[in-house]
Amino acid sequence: MVAASGVRIGWADLPGDIRARIEATLESPVVEAVSQSGGFSPGTADRVRTEKGRAFVKAVSPAINAASATMARREARITAALPADAPVPRFIDFFDTGDWVVLILEDIAGAHPRTPWLKHEIDAAAAALADLAQALTPAPALDLPRVTDHVADDFRCWDKVAAAPPDDLDPWLVDHLDALRAASAHGLAAISEGDTLAHCDVRADNLLVRPDGRVMIVDWPWGSIGPAWLDTVMLAMNVLVHGGDPDGLLRGIDPAAVTGVVAGFTGYFHHRSRMPPPPGLPTVRAFQRFQGDALVPWLRTRIPD
Repeated sequence: MVAASGVRIGWADLPGDIRARIEATLESPVVEAVSQSGGFSPGTADRVRTEKGRAFVKAVSPAINAASATMARREARITAALPADAPVPRFIDFFDTGDWVVLILEDIAGAHPRTPWLKHEIDAAAAALADLAQALTPAPALDLPRVTDHVADDFRCWDKVAAAPPDDLDPWLVDHLDALRAASAHGLAAISEGDTLAHCDVRADNLLVRPDGRVMIVDWPWGSIGPAWLDTVMLAMNVLVHGGDPDGLLRGIDPAAVTGVVAGFTGYFHHRSRMPPPPGLPTVRAFQRFQGDALVPWLRTRIPD
């Protein structure tokens, strides 16, 4: 199994003036900082403790990875607008010096769901996503992109694969490229509807299980407008990737739409995994390949011969 984690800098790598500004926001010096390894940003992700309490600090410099800095700005804007009844961390502060982008959030006591997935944690995550969709439908009054603005090109990746099939591509995929392209187009059309602010990146490493068993949804750079069921399908995909039974998650969702979404993301993973890694993200291509390969057996049960 390939872990969903990259290579991060830590609290000690931040410039002194940036650490001082964070401490000023928290109104107390940081006495402990524990770096977190999950996710693929090369910036910091630190649980910090001060004499007055705890917080979660994310910071990245465009010099490390410009795209990660852009995503951090987008995440801050979305997180600041999330309603209090949504199962998400509370927004504390955000600042952008140009050289550093810093987001300070409530530190959620808890841990990521275990993988292979356990049924009670699947159920808790599904319940959290249902609460999230209720809190975020209709979406907050932000000028946000639609899901299709983010993934339209991604869902056409089977076209690129078909134009020059890699030598190591699964023979079943080679034989079903036309069907996969058609399914992906159907999936793209299905997610063009809806008025929910969806998270759009639901994975075990973007969820936290609290001590009371409730699940909180973290990391919001891809938040965008789409159907309320999309995040649940993405949870089902993560269960398929890491092991577990996703069938109960998909009840009541149009099977053709589910197949199309999974096909679209599988094509994206297979195409992107064969490209050079972005700056500061040396492990992301291996994780994309791992996900793409893990989803193929499920697609073989849904794409007709």
